[in-house]
Amino acid sequence: MHNVLPVIALVGRPNVGKSTLFNRLTRTRDALVADQPGVTRDRHYGFAVHDGRRYIVIDTGGIGQDDEDIDTQAFAQTQAALEEADVVLLVTDSRQGLLAGDQIIAEQLRRLERPVHVVVNKSEGQVGVSATAEFHALALGEPWAISATHGDRINALLARVFETLPEPRADMSAYPPDAIRLALLGRPNAGKSTLVNRLVGETRMLTQDSPGTTRDAVASEFVFDDKPYVIVDTAGVRRRARIDDAVEKLSVVKAMQAAEAAQVVILMLDGASGLSVQDVRLLSLAVERGRAAVIAVNKWDGLSAKAREKLHAELVERIGAFNYLPLLFISALHGSGLRELIDAIRASHRAAFAELNTSQLSRELEQAVEAHAPPAIHGRRIKLRYAHQGGRNPPTIVIHGNQTQRLSDEYKRYLMRRFREKFNLFGTPIQLAFKNSDNPYVGNARARRR
Repeated sequence: MHNVLPVIALVGRPNVGKSTLFNRLTRTRDALVADQPGVTRDRHYGFAVHDGRRYIVIDTGGIGQDDEDIDTQAFAQTQAALEEADVVLLVTDSRQGLLAGDQIIAEQLRRLERPVHVVVNKSEGQVGVSATAEFHALALGEPWAISATHGDRINALLARVFETLPEPRADMSAYPPDAIRLALLGRPNAGKSTLVNRLVGETRMLTQDSPGTTRDAVASEFVFDDKPYVIVDTAGVRRRARIDDAVEKLSVVKAMQAAEAAQVVILMLDGASGLSVQDVRLLSLAVERGRAAVIAVNKWDGLSAKAREKLHAELVERIGAFNYLPLLFISALHGSGLRELIDAIRASHRAAFAELNTSQLSRELEQAVEAHAPPAIHGRRIKLRYAHQGGRNPPTIVIHGNQTQRLSDEYKRYLMRRFREKFNLFGTPIQLAFKNSDNPYVGNARARRR
């Protein structure tokens, strides 16, 4: 069984620091941050971890802007986040103090049947109750004084938040332990449910020629060449600006939760529509979580030879950073290309769980450095001594040396390409970890010489 990731939503007025807090929690710069009200009008989603437990964070647009139309959109986004959340953080501003907008939002939150915490941001340098005293009037429990910019008291806040989180919800279906777990992501009407029906061999999923038929994540079991699989079909994910239906708004979180529980993610594209920004975002979320993946272009049979050639060229060009992922062309309706898809899934799964030999890793590292040494920094040469495997799913390679923190991103990508090609690690992201240390074999060599 696999726990469903909990969801924490950040809500509040404009310019109180929600996006800064989002970036602090997710350790990214995905949310736009600027010193002016109402920069975030849409929802942003990210993975985060606290004390070994993973969760999803949603950043919302601020409520209370002067533009009535924008404010309505922001309010709708906040409502959607509240529907998705297991716990809500009402972010306020210590410098601005308690304002009417905070009271209005708090009134809504008091009606929720889930935990709510008041977060008093921008409280750096303030101690005791001075930063939070007036926020007790919101009647949502003890306010927490933090600084999202400096990270002050964030861990204490999260410890309290996780104390109030509901017990992790689990997928209650028991599946074979050796089954490969798949998550099927994509925009509405890409043909995901049709693919599931084809693989399962029965009309398990409702299918029709209209976007957004699947409303929730549904797991199905099937066997292919005597190998068991579990596939989760998620609701089609639209570009958020076009989402109006309240139920459909849950789809992004469902997709992230499905990717979390999966071993291999299938991103399905509609051959007639091509690759969209939303497709790339979905793929990025899966790869960010370290998931193996394949890209399946559906409805390929409905395109002319010229259209196929053009689409193939466009996809190869636009995939860019994901060019290590298999690109398949299928017809879920007619079943063509499914064996190739399953073969690619199995290859990506093998790569994600590959066991890498230490001596072979170190030898490949040595050859990579001989072919292209890292540039010297301030006249000092960076030395990379040896490598070993640090984890699987995704494969993690730990490299020891000196001044490794000075390696450029370009050189790290070079090493990643070398390892990928040498050990056939296509279909899965690779993580490199660097440690500054002495070569452990040096001492042994000296001892043998004595």
